[in-house]
Amino acid sequence: MSDNKFKSGFVAILGRPNVGKSTIMNHLIGMKIAAVSRRAQTTRKKIQTVYTDDRGQIVFLDTPGINKAETKLGEFMLDSAVDTLKTADMIMWIVEPTTFIGTGERLIAELIGKTVRSAGKKEGAAPGVLLVINKSDTADEDQLRKAREAYTSYMKENESSDFDDIIDVSATEKKNLDVLMQTIFDHLPEGPMYFDEETVTDETEREIAAEYIREKCLRNLDKEIPHGIAVIIDKMKTRPDGSLVDIEATIICEKESHKGIIIGKNGAMLKKIGIQSRQEIEGLLEMRVNLKLWVKVRPGWRDKSIYLNEYGYK
Repeated sequence: MSDNKFKSGFVAILGRPNVGKSTIMNHLIGMKIAAVSRRAQTTRKKIQTVYTDDRGQIVFLDTPGINKAETKLGEFMLDSAVDTLKTADMIMWIVEPTTFIGTGERLIAELIGKTVRSAGKKEGAAPGVLLVINKSDTADEDQLRKAREAYTSYMKENESSDFDDIIDVSATEKKNLDVLMQTIFDHLPEGPMYFDEETVTDETEREIAAEYIREKCLRNLDKEIPHGIAVIIDKMKTRPDGSLVDIEATIICEKESHKGIIIGKNGAMLKKIGIQSRQEIEGLLEMRVNLKLWVKVRPGWRDKSIYLNEYGYK
């Protein structure tokens, strides 16, 4: 940087499901906050994380993967992403290295265009837009060049927005993530420190623990089941002697048949999910954890407001 001014701002992370939004955010802040898997709808709520160093402070807003809403949960996810854009100083749109611009990408481009045009009515208020081409390790330079040109042309043709910058990265290979971080700082305005320098997220330990459990469900279960899963932390209490934390959590599913699959033969699958989750949560809390998991069936909960509110999708 050419100066020592303290930069700060809110950066909304957009992308269709499975492009690597949460993986990139987790790597940038140096701690796993958001659930990561290959399943769609991995991130369901806006997750706010904070990165601070001598250059400034970045507040990352990881949004749900944007797709056409088919349930009330889907509507919540889309509304959450739209609301996030309204508060952002910068929009970081993550895509894959391809020239194919599908329905999800077109919806995102439309949302970005509306946000920039609406904010642009007030001088200096429009957020910057950064295109991040993830999975660059799977493409050669010619493919990356064509992807850059395809997205740049599409945005101009549809009068959505110009890109302030385009960066090629690989979250899995941790390639160019330092360049991405510096680019964000370069484009952010001078500003205050919004959070204490020790803050990493505004998510509570209970919320992060629930994310970890849901991630293990996503990774271990059949493809159609994760869409209908929610995780609720019923109890989380440290024992008086400080020896460990007792956690009781409920995995919510939509069908009795799904409950059987989650539990598995002789409880094997639920035990596997529990062991993997406990190990992750112990790393988060830096102490031993006694984790008990239960499974309950709530038919059609993704389309029922009473359940969505109860499970934190407000």
